[in-house]
Amino acid sequence: MKKQSFKKLIQTLVLALGALLLAFAPLAGTVTAHAADNQSSVSAIKKRGYIKIAVFGDLPPYGWVNKDGKRVGYDLYLARRIAKDLGVKAKFVQVNANNRVDTLNSNKADLVLANFTVTPERKQTVDFAKPYMKVSVGVVSKKSDPVTKVSQLKGQKLIVNKGTTAEQYFTQHQTGASLLKFDSKTQQFNALKNGRAKALADDNSYLYAWVKNNPKYTVGIKQLGKSSYIAPAVKKGNKSLLNWTNKEITKLNGENFFEKDYNQELKPYFGSEVKASDIILTNQK
Repeated sequence: MKKQSFKKLIQTLVLALGALLLAFAPLAGTVTAHAADNQSSVSAIKKRGYIKIAVFGDLPPYGWVNKDGKRVGYDLYLARRIAKDLGVKAKFVQVNANNRVDTLNSNKADLVLANFTVTPERKQTVDFAKPYMKVSVGVVSKKSDPVTKVSQLKGQKLIVNKGTTAEQYFTQHQTGASLLKFDSKTQQFNALKNGRAKALADDNSYLYAWVKNNPKYTVGIKQLGKSSYIAPAVKKGNKSLLNWTNKEITKLNGENFFEKDYNQELKPYFGSEVKASDIILTNQK
């Protein structure tokens, strides 16, 4: 190749590279802007001075308002520790099962700690941190007319909470029951007491707690399907808070925090059928 031709080729390549860099410059600026606009990043939360955490208000022993008007429960114990370790205050946002995702996407909350079960479908819309609890779907019914097999629900009315794994399970795997769907935990348990259905399906762990206070009922079916996992959730793409939360879960496991949380917040509400090892997850790295 002649010297002049080679020089011309180099000039052409330089011009092409410059054009390419100019084309991608706006995109790079957009990415930087999106990162800077993250209202729920760790730096934004610290600058604001508080973290917005979505919790239940009617789900003992996980998250509810006690007679003194204080938010208490297993998830609240964890929420307050997270806020403390972030060096900020906790601001609680009350949610129902079916609006947890929307609450994150609308920036009303930075983090969801509302007994949020990890599912493949939910992973498409939110980012889950490391899990801190395991549960399964259970079914509660009257002791005088117990439901001990799924086949007993064929053609019967079954109560579920909208947006829960119980609703999903019976919609996808057990279609013989007629589902009565409610927005809140309070509504669904009141419907069961009022005799509106044969049984109620929900996470087995707090069904155990509920029957302890309602001895006319029993958890006749203790587990349906595989065990699921409860985890904190952040808005899709919020790497900053996701990474921090993962490190926090690992650190708390090393301190046996979740066993302490269980002993203080859950154990008093469960019967002898439930042990800490049935609920909490340990040895996570």
